[in-house]
Amino acid sequence: MKRFPSFRADFTASLVVFLVAVPLCVGVAVASGVPAELGLVTGVVGGLLTGLLPGSSLQVSGPAAGLTVLVFEAVKEYGLGTLGALVLAAGVLQLAMGALKLGRWFRAISVAVVQGMLAGIGLVLIAGQLYALTDAKAPGSGLANIGGMPDLFSATVGSEKALAALAIGAGTIAVLVLWPRWRPAARILPAPLAAVALATTTVWALDMPVARVQVSGLLDAIQPPGLDDLGRLGSIGVLGTVLAFALIASAESLFSAAAVDRLHNGPKTDYDKELMAQGAGNAVCGVLGALPMTAVIVRSAANVQAGAKTKASRVMHGAWLLVFAAAFPAALGVVPVAALAGVLVHAGCKLIPVRELRPLWRDHRGEAVVLLVTAIAIVTVNMFEGVLIGLLMAVAKTAWETSHVHLEIQTPEDTAEPVLVRAVGNATFLRLPKILDQLEALPADRDVELDISGLRHLDHACGAALTNWAEQHRRSTREVELVS
Repeated sequence: MKRFPSFRADFTASLVVFLVAVPLCVGVAVASGVPAELGLVTGVVGGLLTGLLPGSSLQVSGPAAGLTVLVFEAVKEYGLGTLGALVLAAGVLQLAMGALKLGRWFRAISVAVVQGMLAGIGLVLIAGQLYALTDAKAPGSGLANIGGMPDLFSATVGSEKALAALAIGAGTIAVLVLWPRWRPAARILPAPLAAVALATTTVWALDMPVARVQVSGLLDAIQPPGLDDLGRLGSIGVLGTVLAFALIASAESLFSAAAVDRLHNGPKTDYDKELMAQGAGNAVCGVLGALPMTAVIVRSAANVQAGAKTKASRVMHGAWLLVFAAAFPAALGVVPVAALAGVLVHAGCKLIPVRELRPLWRDHRGEAVVLLVTAIAIVTVNMFEGVLIGLLMAVAKTAWETSHVHLEIQTPEDTAEPVLVRAVGNATFLRLPKILDQLEALPADRDVELDISGLRHLDHACGAALTNWAEQHRRSTREVELVS
């Protein structure tokens, strides 16, 4: 062991991450509308391939709850066969972005947009998984799921099977919340695995009539995309989905990397290399017809907290997932769907920054508005357009805040002397109404000297408006001197 001084710590950490990853991989796959085994395939690729590549040393990749809604919509619209083509194209796009050194630019994305994106994903995920908690089928979109809640409530109250499933799901959530407080047990067994194991044992012991995960076998679940599936990449709708996969997965992975870097004192993330590692993993997942991957903060934090020292821990966690998927696939068939739904409802709640929202509203109200608008847009429209709306809001807010302009006006008592007006700041079209209001309020019977040399920026709209104002003022027989 002297040749591998960190092996023991990495080995222990890999087991912890494996135990955390199993229920999350399976739960994300079921919620995405694909075979449960495909979630494990993505976890294996995230460990064995992405785990070996340079970038971040301790963050762990796999299927993420943040992409569940987008994957579900894609599978529903284009079919399971096309999913591999979408993920493959997204991976190639990530590789290209990494090669072009665009990884570092993801750090420039507004934090409010990212938090709003995660909050919107969390709300849609919760709304959909509340149906799975009662073994019911969700209507589909975020708004439809929310609108169907009264019918879901009445249907659940009148059904013993639905109430039994709800009891299992609610119990799973309760264990997830309370288990970490029992620190001796939490150090031995991660909360997600403990919650799913207890739910599965309860269902088996009481022979409860609840739905179980459907198992098809690892090799049977792998469906590489065909030529027809790859041919669909030429349509505008499919390309939009590919772009959404690539951008959201990249943003989530790189923001996760920034968070993980704050948790340890080891080597920090090379963002461009990490983006290429994620792209390589997604390309392979696409070839296998599996789910898209991102770096997952839950698994990554568990890896760091378990004492991992090198990337060997995440590679070994991928090996454990492969052994489990190959040797014990039948173990998935006894897991109740409601328990996995409980895991994802809990994960969805953690995506919503409830604690941060109040201080954000108090100190940075504009950022809070961007967060809320992004989340609401994702719930009411869809994932991709919701993120675009959030980005546009962030850009508009920044443009408004940076376009401060101030007119310093001096009116000499001697009416023969001109009124001195000095413009300072950034004059853009956003502040044009304010500028013109102040200029038009100047005395109409006095000459004016307008000094714009103090402006750091003057856009075309403002320049043209100031010239027009000067011409109009001259027509009223008064002189205007424009100093630039």
